[in-house]
Amino acid sequence: MYDQNLAGVYDLIYGVAVSKDYVAEAGELAELIRSRRPEASSLLDVACGTGQHLLHLRDLFEHVEGVELSADMRAIAAERLGPQTPVHAGDMRTFDVGRKFDAITCLFSSIGYVQSVEELRATLRRFAAHLEPGGVLVLEPWFAPDAWRPGTVHDGVAEAPDGRVVMRLSYSDVTPEGKSLTTMHYLYGEPGVGVRHWSDEHVMSLFTDDEYGDAFTAAGFRPLQLVTGWRVDRHRLVATLGG
Repeated sequence: MYDQNLAGVYDLIYGVAVSKDYVAEAGELAELIRSRRPEASSLLDVACGTGQHLLHLRDLFEHVEGVELSADMRAIAAERLGPQTPVHAGDMRTFDVGRKFDAITCLFSSIGYVQSVEELRATLRRFAAHLEPGGVLVLEPWFAPDAWRPGTVHDGVAEAPDGRVVMRLSYSDVTPEGKSLTTMHYLYGEPGVGVRHWSDEHVMSLFTDDEYGDAFTAAGFRPLQLVTGWRVDRHRLVATLGG
């Protein structure tokens, strides 16, 4: 998961095939955070991936840092952001970067990779431990159980200006334990090099709104608000520590 193969094409897929607007999303995040904490000046992006959001969030906050579990994704983020923006190695369930922030973001449904309600609660406790009193958490959840559609196929194609092309075909399923299972197949072509194929699987938890709500409350966040997401099928969760 998120090894060198996927890390190497991640930005191409989500910059072209999915057309994420990182500049607009960073601006909206800043507005959302400052609507609840106007003086917010520091931010931690947990599961920051290749650092695309941080690249633009650092123009909007005085101090930003990231946390990323995948060494390959972290290496790309570190190269993109440079030494002035720390990207820490860490698991969202257990990380400790040694300071507190005015805001924490956990985006792109990364929270779905925690594998149980107990791990969800442990993650929310780590978020709370890294926030100043009154700090803001913005979390983009994965699908709820009734919104997941097993048996569906999705595709995407992205081409870079230098001629590289990646094609992705994915199949959505469900595990016996009731988690989502997405199997993704990739074809990656590079001029003068050739074409490679690989596949990977992503098992993610389908938490209910009540499970999210209970985890937020147990960690000291309130009130929990649902905010319209960047995709029509997923909202965002926003709460204040000790609010």
